[in-house]
Amino acid sequence: MTAPRPCPPAPGPLEDYAKRFDELFHTLAQRRSFRAYLTGLLLPHDRNKTLTALAGAEPVVQAQAAAVQRLQFFLSEADWDAQAINAQRLALMAEQPMLASHARGVL
Repeated sequence: MTAPRPCPPAPGPLEDYAKRFDELFHTLAQRRSFRAYLTGLLLPHDRNKTLTALAGAEPVVQAQAAAVQRLQFFLSEADWDAQAINAQRLALMAEQPMLASHARGVL
């Protein structure tokens, strides 16, 4: 089995987090889109978490832009397992003492 092709890194420390999900994506395009999605979720935008805002595009005018369409395909059509991604997210949270569940509950 060959090693996956390298993916352009996400900004700053987000790359370390994104790398922990790489094995769950089958293609370079999926890994790249996941990084774009995470970046879009964390960046401050005037339009709170719309697809065009996540892709850094203007609503309506740039709704057909390539970046928006790639993100739309990733979220709605690409072959990846949402349950596996969520399980990995929860496992990463459980590794952090401040975020892990304990006798008094969870964050």
